[in-house]
Amino acid sequence: MFLESIGSGLGISSVSKKRLYQAIILAGCIISQACFASSCTQGDKTHIWISPRVVKAGMPVNIMAVSGSQAVTELVLTNPKGEKQLLKATANNGAPWYLSAQIEKLGEGRYQLEAKDQDKPLACREVFNGDNGAEKHAGWNDSYEAFYSAWIEQLFDSPADESLSFRSLEPVLRDSERNFLHNYLGLNEDKVLPATPDCADFPYFLRSYFAWKNGLPFSYRACSRGTAKNPPVCNAATIITDFVQHAAPPSTFKSLSHALMDVVHSGNGRTALASEATDFYPVALRREALWPGTIYADPYGHVLVLVKWVPQTANSPGILFAADAQPDNSIGRKRFWEGTFLFANSTSAGAGFKAFRPLADSGTLLSNGELPDYSTEQGVLSPEDFYAQLYKLINPNGLDARQAYEATLAALVEQLETRLQSVENGEDYFRKQAGTIEMPKGAAIFETIGAWEDYATPSRDMRLLIAINVLLDFPEKVVRYPELFNLTAQSAAQVKIQIGQLHEKLIAEKKIQYVRSNGKPWELSVAEILARKSAFEMAYNPNDCVEIRWGAKAGTEEYASCKRHAPQTQVEQMTAVRGWFRDTKRPPR
Repeated sequence: MFLESIGSGLGISSVSKKRLYQAIILAGCIISQACFASSCTQGDKTHIWISPRVVKAGMPVNIMAVSGSQAVTELVLTNPKGEKQLLKATANNGAPWYLSAQIEKLGEGRYQLEAKDQDKPLACREVFNGDNGAEKHAGWNDSYEAFYSAWIEQLFDSPADESLSFRSLEPVLRDSERNFLHNYLGLNEDKVLPATPDCADFPYFLRSYFAWKNGLPFSYRACSRGTAKNPPVCNAATIITDFVQHAAPPSTFKSLSHALMDVVHSGNGRTALASEATDFYPVALRREALWPGTIYADPYGHVLVLVKWVPQTANSPGILFAADAQPDNSIGRKRFWEGTFLFANSTSAGAGFKAFRPLADSGTLLSNGELPDYSTEQGVLSPEDFYAQLYKLINPNGLDARQAYEATLAALVEQLETRLQSVENGEDYFRKQAGTIEMPKGAAIFETIGAWEDYATPSRDMRLLIAINVLLDFPEKVVRYPELFNLTAQSAAQVKIQIGQLHEKLIAEKKIQYVRSNGKPWELSVAEILARKSAFEMAYNPNDCVEIRWGAKAGTEEYASCKRHAPQTQVEQMTAVRGWFRDTKRPPR
């Protein structure tokens, strides 16, 4: 009533009265500091990000608070009147920690977002309708690295017990619930953006996409593929600054993507661990260093990107998930185990976990001595010690042997399900066109271009054979590495017998199903697949019918529908190199 009488006495209109009231309230907030945080700044280790950059009235705003040092438990929104709202948010389980939420819409005026750990303030930023501006950095820093990691994790997140796969990266980036940076620039830039990277392109595409959206520089190198005795070496870095400090159009990013796909290959990830002239550097085998976004480069050329750590609980084992791209551009999520993360000591490859070499604000790439968590320890580990060390990180409290076996079997089934789609892609190719796919000579079967690369599965089948060996060897592993398991009062020999019995039971129960050449489904148990192990040494040629590719034996009902066979010359080529698959050792480059 007091404010009303003042306004009437001065002859102020109703609209002006409203503005006067707002100004007086705001002034009161400022004087009492009751409406907003007294100092609204980003934290040293915690940062609040919003998307899109230009907030439009009535449109939702995505929020992500990311910390490299501790959990974020609350997101609080304060409106211009000083009213506070605890936002409903989703959290992850570990480094870097993030909390994500959505505001349905903002009204007029400036709002504040606060990230907290319980009652402890971690970071604060203002948000309002309009252009909220880009971060004022011309290079990668700790906040961007943590944001990149959190973005990757959310991009490929899904319940641990669910299979996750996509026909390409396109549906992932076009999903606004997965992709925090979806339409971040406000240009509808993701609607028709081509996103079909293969294995080696995959981490580069993700990193360059993030750089484009956030106005950051990006670098890459042209590298050799290495030799039988020496790892690949790289040329000087090409540094791209086309995105820095401004919203570059999709055409600019498309041009970079095309250039990347023409230049980068699997050799880029296999450079020597001590080399300075690299896109990636090796990291220490510690949980704090193995963030989502870290790559894994195996010695034979396959590349995966870490996407999530699932912590161990009293009732379930921990899991380390990675995503990878296949030659047919499909994307899948895989768990860490010997059948997926191949590791070997090799003079021709610097294999292992690696991170992107960051570009500083100065536009220069950091040297090895300046890099966080740089370590060459992976280069001196035997495969047995490498896997044992990772399993201890994934399951720091040790594992019940039964749980560990069941997780290994689940990983094999996951790999078989991925192979189902790969083989079906080849069948679909032949349904659309006739003719024989040319087979490369010798070791080139593992690395080539064209239809053979898209539809043949020599690398995948080599990994499948390794996976089969790992499962079959599991009971013996309990005896060799008892320290990995919680054996309680039982001896390792007793547990080995129990696991052997469990193995025989479960491999008969677990099954997959493929579609035969006549269009009818055929079911295979894991037990049948294990019995066909030797057949998978010759099952990677897409010119053969689907029945041969799943190990069917001539003269059986299953085989009767087979109508397509690889040329005899190709069969002879496959026979000549069959030892590689039998011994599960790829030839040196």
